Amino acid sequence: MSDLVNRQRALVTRHPSSELARFSLAKALVDAGQPAEAREHLDFCVARKPDWMVAWMLLGACQRALGNVTAARAAYVTARDLAVAQNHEGPLAEIEAVLAGL
Repeated sequence: MSDLVNRQRALVTRHPSSELARFSLAKALVDAGQPAEAREHLDFCVARKPDWMVAWMLLGACQRALGNVTAARAAYVTARDLAVAQNHEGPLAEIEAVLAGL
């Protein structure tokens, strides 16, 4: 396990209700090839902050890595809708490219 994952895991242990700590751990887990564990932290994040576009994008990536195409598409569609509502043009193009490939 990477040092980054261990550091982020310790941060979540100290601050279990912190969405930012959980998102940071999820990102480290995705980068370390552990999307299943990352997904549970992202589920927490989007439940607490349903308008967090980047968390929805990473959740979609986790679902895609796990072979859950339907769930990945649903997460990316939510992220796309948020990108439009929040005027995030760069992420919108990235999301649309991923959706086109699903």
